[in-house]
Amino acid sequence: MIAILVIPGVAYLLIRTGKNNFTRLEIFGTREPVEKTVNGKLIIDTIYHTVGDFSFIDSNNDTINQSITSNKIFVADYFFTTCKSICPKMSDQLMRVQFAFKDDPDVMILSHTVDPEGDTPSVLSAYAKQHNAIKGKWYFLTGDKKELYDMARNSYYVTALPGDGGEEDFIHSEQFVLVDKEKRIRGFYDGTDYNEVTRLIGEIKVLEQEYEQ
Repeated sequence: MIAILVIPGVAYLLIRTGKNNFTRLEIFGTREPVEKTVNGKLIIDTIYHTVGDFSFIDSNNDTINQSITSNKIFVADYFFTTCKSICPKMSDQLMRVQFAFKDDPDVMILSHTVDPEGDTPSVLSAYAKQHNAIKGKWYFLTGDKKELYDMARNSYYVTALPGDGGEEDFIHSEQFVLVDKEKRIRGFYDGTDYNEVTRLIGEIKVLEQEYEQ
């Protein structure tokens, strides 16, 4: 009798747990006030910080904008091709990320240069080939320095140091940034650390499970 009474309840609990109780990644950034109209009335809602729109040039000399990230999960970073310290390690680790999701159309990588004067499309193209970048999966981006740096500071939060994107301004960060399909930041990772990038790969899978649920 006890078994008859208890087993269905336990089974129901397991089913409910399997469907609804799974790990969710944190959403980073402050909630910002936004005006919107509901049933003809103007109200103030709050939404999480999202990555802004952009327009850059890729290693194929094509203009690339935010449309390529539509309905995509992506990893963003900042580097430069002549860097001899952290950037080679970061690019090697991004090769791991690319390989882990090479057959997954929902995941992509955006690598932005911090040296647009030196990192021309042809230079980035050679660098992309050196790292076996898959076209349409891993983008290497250049463009206007002020716009690149504004994205780094105000969209991706890769540095808290002030700057204006001018001649003396320079960003050198090891951060990888995980962005979801709503363009919200879901994680920061040390791109020079093997274990941190292993965590990134695992959390991309967690994020995909979140969308499946």
